[in-house]
Amino acid sequence: MSTAQHVYTPGSDADFEDLYRTTYPRLLRSLGIMLGDWAEAEDCVQDAYTRAYRAWPRWRPDAPAEAWLWRITLNVAHTQMKQGKRRTVSEILRRIGKPEDRPDPSTVVLRSDLANAMRRLRPREVSAIVLRHLHGYSNIEIASFIGVDVRTVTRLLNRATEELRAELGESWRTGATSTRVEEGVRS
Repeated sequence: MSTAQHVYTPGSDADFEDLYRTTYPRLLRSLGIMLGDWAEAEDCVQDAYTRAYRAWPRWRPDAPAEAWLWRITLNVAHTQMKQGKRRTVSEILRRIGKPEDRPDPSTVVLRSDLANAMRRLRPREVSAIVLRHLHGYSNIEIASFIGVDVRTVTRLLNRATEELRAELGESWRTGATSTRVEEGVRS
């Protein structure tokens, strides 16, 4: 999913706003899947943008701005995952109010076997899988986003694929998601 790189100026509010508009939906979807909680994902993304905005005047364009932002966001998410900060149901209800009777499609997706299995992976493995298969980034782009070399990305994808395959068993082989994940690891 290589995209043309926008030329950003460090410290430019207009450029940061453009970066925000183009990256927010992808970051939120990724963290929603990684964390398994949309409200928590939104908090992490907002925290990441706050940190990025404070550092924006010091950003150096030797790496793409989007890769820099992904790294900040993934660091926030990894910290969240490692610390195991999970909201209780009562905290969520206080924050967003009583849910409607019909299920939210994103909640149904987050409760799937694949989503549950992914939550048991290590943070960098989840990041690699989400960046590869939700967004279609290449191993080179993923390496830039999470701050590792390309061989490490390949190892992360392979290890995550094997763990998902072991946990999901036959449903791994028959599901459409498994085909996409396995194809991505081979390329």
